Amino acid sequence: MPTVLTRLSRSAPTPDVLHAIRADDCHLAIWEREPLADFTPLIEGQPADLRFETTLPDLASALAAGLSANGFGGTTLHEAFIADVRDVAALYCAALDLACFELRLEVVRTDSCRKFHADYVSARLITTYVGEGTDWLEQSDAERVAAGEEPRRISRMAAFDVGLFKGKLATDRPAIHRSPPISATGGTRLLLVLNPAQKQFVDHADSVFSRPAQVP
Repeated sequence: MPTVLTRLSRSAPTPDVLHAIRADDCHLAIWEREPLADFTPLIEGQPADLRFETTLPDLASALAAGLSANGFGGTTLHEAFIADVRDVAALYCAALDLACFELRLEVVRTDSCRKFHADYVSARLITTYVGEGTDWLEQSDAERVAAGEEPRRISRMAAFDVGLFKGKLATDRPAIHRSPPISATGGTRLLLVLNPAQKQFVDHADSVFSRPAQVP
């Protein structure tokens, strides 16, 4: 399956597509991948969301401790889940030259972030392990939404797809997206979000992500 190239988005079934986010003309890169396992048991009960800053060497132990302390179920799945999160985080750090990052693991049962928006970050990684994936817009529809109109086409990532969404700190045309509406369906999502940490970059002068942000 060849890489799909649109105006501002790229997608492919191989993880190297995530490095396309470094290009000026790519503001969304999606690695389309097959489901790894049924992680639904992780969200049984009432687990509390996780949020912490870490580095790759410390990620596995920090996440293992967080899953246990915050009441995530499916303990037999924890090892496989942690291994995949670490692999995904390694790709994120490589694509953005990050030394450390913030991890958020959220159980979503409502229509949170239901409006289309851009993130106030350089680039955010989003992947869904349970439930519906994130909705996103091509640039033409993003411009319609900005003008107060309805989008003509809403694209949706599949569960387990990994998306890198360029934010407002890296471009004046950031990736526009939203959480899919789920309250009417009774669905639940297990969402992984990775953001740059406050002191995050491995300094490379040629990286768009390590340049000082121009905040108006």
